[in-house]
Amino acid sequence: MRLRLWILLTVAVLALGWLIRDEMRSSFYQSQWFSRHASTLTYNLEEGVSERLRYPEFGPFNQRLGYSLLPDFIGRLQDQGFAVTHQVRFSDELLAYADKGLYPPYREKTRSGLQVRDCKADSIYQFRYPLRQYASFDHIPPLLVSSLLFIENRHLLNPDAPLANPAVDWPRFLKASLSLVSNRWDENGGSSPGASTLATQIEKYRHSPEGRTHGPKDKLLQMGSASFRAYLDGPNTEAARQRLVLDYLNTVPLAAAPGHGEVIGLGDALWVWYVEDFHRFNQNLRGDHGLQAQALALRQALSMLIAQRRPSYYLLQGREDMHELVDSHIRLLAREGIVDPQLRQAALETHVRFRDWSRQPVRPRVAADKAVTVTRSRIAGLLGQTLYGIDRMDLQVDSSLHLELQRAASEYLESLADPEVAGRIGLFGERLLSPEKVGEVRYSFTLMQRTPEGNQVRVQTDNTGLPFDLNEGSKLELGSTAKLRVLVTYLEIIAELYDQLSEGATEAIQEALSEPDDRISVWAATWLRANPEATLEQMLEAALERRYSASPHEQFFTGGGVQRFSNFRNEDNGRNPTVREAIRESINLPFVRLLRDIVRYTIHQTPGSSIQLLRDDRDPRRAQYLEQFADREGRTFLLRFWRKYSGKNEAERMETFLDGLRPTVTRLAAVYRYLYPESTPEELAEFLARRTGEQLSESRINTLHRDYGPGRYNLPDQGYIARVHPLELWLLGYLRENPEAQFLDAVEASRAERQEVYGWLFRTRHRGARDVRIRTMLEVEAFLDIHRRWQRLGYPFEHMVPSLGSALGSAGDRPAALAELMGIINNEGLRYRTWRINTLHFAGDTPYETRFERVVEPGQQVIPRTVARVLRNVLADVVEGGTARRLQGAFVQEGQVVLTGGKTGTGDNRIHSMAADGRSIGSQVMNRTATFVFFLGDEHFGTLTAFVPGQAAEGFRFTSALPVQVLRGMAPFLMPYLTGAEVQCLPRADYSALAP
Repeated sequence: MRLRLWILLTVAVLALGWLIRDEMRSSFYQSQWFSRHASTLTYNLEEGVSERLRYPEFGPFNQRLGYSLLPDFIGRLQDQGFAVTHQVRFSDELLAYADKGLYPPYREKTRSGLQVRDCKADSIYQFRYPLRQYASFDHIPPLLVSSLLFIENRHLLNPDAPLANPAVDWPRFLKASLSLVSNRWDENGGSSPGASTLATQIEKYRHSPEGRTHGPKDKLLQMGSASFRAYLDGPNTEAARQRLVLDYLNTVPLAAAPGHGEVIGLGDALWVWYVEDFHRFNQNLRGDHGLQAQALALRQALSMLIAQRRPSYYLLQGREDMHELVDSHIRLLAREGIVDPQLRQAALETHVRFRDWSRQPVRPRVAADKAVTVTRSRIAGLLGQTLYGIDRMDLQVDSSLHLELQRAASEYLESLADPEVAGRIGLFGERLLSPEKVGEVRYSFTLMQRTPEGNQVRVQTDNTGLPFDLNEGSKLELGSTAKLRVLVTYLEIIAELYDQLSEGATEAIQEALSEPDDRISVWAATWLRANPEATLEQMLEAALERRYSASPHEQFFTGGGVQRFSNFRNEDNGRNPTVREAIRESINLPFVRLLRDIVRYTIHQTPGSSIQLLRDDRDPRRAQYLEQFADREGRTFLLRFWRKYSGKNEAERMETFLDGLRPTVTRLAAVYRYLYPESTPEELAEFLARRTGEQLSESRINTLHRDYGPGRYNLPDQGYIARVHPLELWLLGYLRENPEAQFLDAVEASRAERQEVYGWLFRTRHRGARDVRIRTMLEVEAFLDIHRRWQRLGYPFEHMVPSLGSALGSAGDRPAALAELMGIINNEGLRYRTWRINTLHFAGDTPYETRFERVVEPGQQVIPRTVARVLRNVLADVVEGGTARRLQGAFVQEGQVVLTGGKTGTGDNRIHSMAADGRSIGSQVMNRTATFVFFLGDEHFGTLTAFVPGQAAEGFRFTSALPVQVLRGMAPFLMPYLTGAEVQCLPRADYSALAP
């Protein structure tokens, strides 16, 4: 009985052993099991946000392609106006599989990267990474395949085992397992042989944390994931195993190099490390160019296959060690018959030559096209990533740009450097250019289109040749274009007064008439009393007929000092034009005076304005009222300043603050010593030199350091000296010492300062000095309100200098912001968001596929429709008979006329030295600009800017006639697009349906 049991047990063990041996050789049963279960690990792309999805948490491959970052991207993009429209749903089986930590099986991409398409779905940018790859297994030289398999996975392509599991090399696995167990009992430890196959290595460097195996669990996850992936197409793995060889050579990581970044795949590695052309390398390895070339190619290939084990070491400081290992492998390959004796000897005698980084630097491909540069920067900003990072993501982006127009405009602007072309277009003459200087002028052009989904940027280009974006990244004095902002504010105020005073509001009219200093309100009340049945449009037209003197013979107290202003043409000095004439012919002084009236209106109309407290210095209730007023008013301004600096660090707050400050030595010294009371004279000198460019004497620095030091002046005095609101100065100092503070903390901490800031207004001593301070404070407060109006219409900066010079451009502007203002006017007062990116499509055909589209938002009515219509007519007059009349008749094709309008502006930007009476006694040129902001028909609008930077601008006298003439030259290729004769952009529905 015992014998029989023993025999049965022996037979069972032998049978089991035979089955295991056969299974290890054939993989029959595991091929059935893995392939059956792999077929259930499915996913589908469906509408909306998915709850049935597991994002990969780590792995270099997942991070580089953006898959691990998708949860963060979803939140960021939703905050910026995008919504998830489609996302993958995992099957129940795939969800359970992923929850075990296994990597979803799918056909992973060996090459990916950013693609940007235009509004017609034509590609305008495509980055493919890695750059050099084998297209298929058949393209790989056989010697490279044999060498790789000998080193890493000798039985991988065994044709006698069609069902083999490539994730496990059983002999190596058992040997490694036994070694690992024995090492646990060995006190001295020791190294264990690896059990990795190509399949598990790929899983490791793609999906494991940091691309490494951190323990047995990681190894089992790699083996399990690789097994499911191998059987994804069925039990037969012959094609999958060939694909492993292909994928390994195409995607193995081989360190990082300066100018290139992470090196992925053999093809890129040969180029980066050896300056070896990939096509020539493959020819050499096949023996097409002789024995010596083949020997060198073999050594290059073996060095990379060996370097992958410790790439940063072998490719940098361990090159001699790598050379010896390559020699050893050449001998082994020859012994196995993979390399013949002649090739063996030649390979042992050759050496690889590494790239000389000083003489042969890797220069990254930089897209010269401005549209590409700006679009990539926009995508990087949306995602919070670098340009390097987004280029390597599995991402397709649909932009708003029109590629054909973009190219035509770019080529046109580049051609203007040719005197023959410039002469043909008409760019030579008085207030234009001379032939010898045409190449020094830079042009920037933006064209936008209003669509039902918002404003779409169709063209954004320049000929600067630099990545800097003049349209959106600059702060320029664009001259008379600022008059358009003043005019918009003026007509807005007229509309406000119409609402307040019309329909027989007798009491309101009487109150308006009681403020003679508020000339706009007085005029409105008088006009409405005489025209009680008038419409708003009639009142706006009448407001445009108000006259303002163009005389330059007046001093203006503004910005805390006295200034003088002049007209562009001396013949305008004696005129008394209407507002309509002044905007049409761009006369300066009427707009300085108009802005002064706007400031006075703001002072009188703003609830809680400081001027209300100046009515009666002897009012016995003044003290109590003052305390309440100071607290309320102080909170209001403190909140404005808090919002201005919210989210910025100390350096950014300082830069923002100084950007809105007229940079004189005295003002800067007062500010710096208040904010940095512990600073030394040397630090003050360095700060002043950096901000003003002046090198002051040691005695002057010491005087400034002493005179504006702590305790010399109180907070209101410091604010007055700097010509800023004292509470803004206080808040900067408070945030410097309390960077983590919240707004309520600042309110509580500023109780005394809020009282102090407004308390001096009512002291009776030195009434003349007090009045000067009052005027300065009132102007600062008024410009804060004007600034808020301008920001509502797209003014791009967080601060503007409180000066009447803002009417002539001293507050600065950006061409793109002016284009947005023109769009508001052209869109009947509706402000739409401006879009350059319409859709983002991540991880196409993967388990992480996610599509975003921007959310269509209704326009915001920021200007009354009637005001916008009147403004549009006024701007059409500028082209019809004003400073842009060069454009008359330019946009006409086959009798089809495109209504055109706009505003010109010239900025001769200088740093002026001023005399006490406000006269300029010297200047240093900074740049020269000329801008035309325009609309073309009902849908299109934009800007064209001519720009000469630096000291070279001293030799130019061109005006805004230059960009107007340049735009006229663009009419031949713009007209077919404007009239619909050329291919237009795809509608939103068609556009989003296009899948790669």
